[in-house]
Amino acid sequence: MTGNQYIFQVSGIKTLQMKGELLQGIKRLGGKYLGGSKYKEEITHLVVINPLASEKFIAACAGGKWIVTPKYVLDSAEHGAWLPEASYELDLMANKAHGFTNPLLRWRENICSGTMSGAFQGWVVRLELDDPARKGMFERILRAGKAMLWTDESNTQAVTHVFTKDRTKTSTCLPTPYHTVSYIAEHLFGPVCSSLDWSINVDTLSYSASSVQTQTPRATSEKTEDEPTDDDDHLILLELEEKLKSYITKMELQRRVLLKVPELFRYYTPALPAQVTAVDFSNVCSLVECGLFPQALEEVQGSLKPGLLPPALLVQACMQHALQAEVQPYYLSVFSSVLNDILRNNPTWGSPKRVAYFLQILQCPQCKNSAWSLLQTSVRFCMASTDTCHPQPSHAPTELRRFHSNLQAFFLLLFRLELHAAGSGAEGSRASVLSSAFWTVWEKSTLSSRAMQQLAKLLVEASLWALHSNQEWRLRVLATLQEILAVTVEYWAQENSELNGRLVEKGFQDLAEYMAILCQDLRLDCLQELVPGLASPRLRMFTADALYRNLSCRTGVSLRPEPLSLLKIVSSYLKTLGRLCGCKHEQTLETRPETSSSTGSDSLLSGVEERQHVGVSSFGKENLPRGFHRVNAAGSALLQVRDNYGRTPLDLAPSPEVREELRRCACEGDSRESLEALGTDVRDLSLIETCSCLLSSLLLSYLQEHHILSCDAPDPPLDLGPSKARALMSLNPGVVASLWGDSEAVSLAKDLRTLMNMELYVPHASPALRQCQGPHTSLFLHLLFDLQDEGSALRSGQPVQTLTSLPSAGPLS
Repeated sequence: MTGNQYIFQVSGIKTLQMKGELLQGIKRLGGKYLGGSKYKEEITHLVVINPLASEKFIAACAGGKWIVTPKYVLDSAEHGAWLPEASYELDLMANKAHGFTNPLLRWRENICSGTMSGAFQGWVVRLELDDPARKGMFERILRAGKAMLWTDESNTQAVTHVFTKDRTKTSTCLPTPYHTVSYIAEHLFGPVCSSLDWSINVDTLSYSASSVQTQTPRATSEKTEDEPTDDDDHLILLELEEKLKSYITKMELQRRVLLKVPELFRYYTPALPAQVTAVDFSNVCSLVECGLFPQALEEVQGSLKPGLLPPALLVQACMQHALQAEVQPYYLSVFSSVLNDILRNNPTWGSPKRVAYFLQILQCPQCKNSAWSLLQTSVRFCMASTDTCHPQPSHAPTELRRFHSNLQAFFLLLFRLELHAAGSGAEGSRASVLSSAFWTVWEKSTLSSRAMQQLAKLLVEASLWALHSNQEWRLRVLATLQEILAVTVEYWAQENSELNGRLVEKGFQDLAEYMAILCQDLRLDCLQELVPGLASPRLRMFTADALYRNLSCRTGVSLRPEPLSLLKIVSSYLKTLGRLCGCKHEQTLETRPETSSSTGSDSLLSGVEERQHVGVSSFGKENLPRGFHRVNAAGSALLQVRDNYGRTPLDLAPSPEVREELRRCACEGDSRESLEALGTDVRDLSLIETCSCLLSSLLLSYLQEHHILSCDAPDPPLDLGPSKARALMSLNPGVVASLWGDSEAVSLAKDLRTLMNMELYVPHASPALRQCQGPHTSLFLHLLFDLQDEGSALRSGQPVQTLTSLPSAGPLS
């Protein structure tokens, strides 16, 4: 023991998962780990699973070091401090005949007590071995046991032991008996050698689980047992895992901060009294019965104070009056103020009673449907749609449209405050108006509830209604609806992420697929407005992905199913975009004629309800040739071709990235059509522009959601450093995945590896894309070249920078 320092080496542990846990435990308790295959004399502990004839094991025994099982490190890490080693010391006499002392214990006690300096004390050894590497290994073993190596040619009498490969060899110069190197094991372990069935055949290099050669460690065994080239990289990767996990945690906290509205929340969180003084509203009710609504509202507004809730029926009557076309602007303005005052004095978070109150006053006053019904009716009234819960006034004066806009803004304010309260860990009940409005008790585990599907459909219709409009009030209605959808999905994700992260991802994917079905009959220019306008980065990412796959498939270019990743975007999707340059998008019957704003929202999605499964595109299975999805243009067969030396193209690939690219090309196939598409002309500019817009939104949202790059500077920035960047580049991704236990860190490492290899993908973009002058296509290529520069900087050890030249990813970003 070097003071209180614990210094470890590991031998014979080939399982990456176990090795990773050991290195993490050693680091967590302040110990030091020494990698490599050679024995280091400064160690205090050697960790092994079983006895084995490696250099480290024999040298540690000769030097009197602690030789313990992995359980010692794991239990100490769980305990939070180093435990006594005695019960964890490897026992060579376990399950053996009694009467022998554990040799490891005997040598360690003798050396630690000072009885002897090492197991080979007093030895003067001459090594007659031809292999320099093997000779050096045994020199380190002998020095560990404090033997002296004979170097004085004139003093032959001092030599006590001669070790050679041939035991029958004699020498006239040295009368000392000759031994094979197996004598070292016999000296250290004595009769235990035979009881352990250790073979000492010097000429045999192979070994089995029950037969271990003392001579094996010379070359092959060391690479097999101790993997000298991997230990240092593994230690670097474990440090990298901790850095990435810490970075992800900090970025997730920043994401939650961006969803909050602290100043607004403080304003809407009054100091509630312990007991609220009752107020008599009978006079106000009389004014309502007499039709004096403005005077009644003034009385209510003057009586409001923290904790006081006006009668719900009274507020409902005022709401019903406000929704009529003949109401004066003054009344609408006062009623909007009263709603805000009631919320400011009676926040809903943490109080089921106040939640029930707002659900009652915000329901449709005529048909008594839910709060979502009132919100939906308000939006559809502004759109002049007839698809409402009850007939609306045919005449829509400017003042009434403004009131509906204010009512929608009030819903958004209420939902944002509840999102802030849920994210801040506010005490009390988890009930909320938002949750009750969009999910029933049986739908809380799914994002795509009936109300959420209706909200998504309403947003698609509103996007078409406001398309290319320069009227401010239309754009305001659309923007409020986009924000409401974003706040709603983020609230659901926040409530469910801690319980089941995979459930949250699946929920977003399902809702995105549903939105892709809703959008499949829209004009391409509408998609260019709809997707970038989605305020939730996660929903925007999955929706852009689903729409791009749908467009590609409908145009005749199939995509291989695989999880979404940065590699998929910059490799598979970029290639597909190049093939689409030679394709023509066929407009459907619904999209050819210009749709008027008054009837388009009613007839837009008449066939959606007939489709039974989310994610099934409208062109139908009957339009595809039988077995179309199994078509492969002999790509995989080409990879099986061997040269005169029996090597396949995968064997000749210079790097893992190139091998992965070859496999990807083989799976996708290189059909005649795809080759013809790699020309210099774009057949359908609107199709390429729309696809480029979708890919830009997908790429920006993915980078933001997975904390790779963002438009805001991360604090602190992600800085891998040269050593960690090299280790991440050099090791196979499968090694990283098996060594790490955090799936988010593994995913981020894979994306960072792709980022550092961007030069493998960006230069191979289709010539037609490079020559395309469309703004969305130019922006997408600009993003790719920026990423290539960032990847080069990251590979050289520089910290990740922000994409300051890129547009914002959305209001909630």
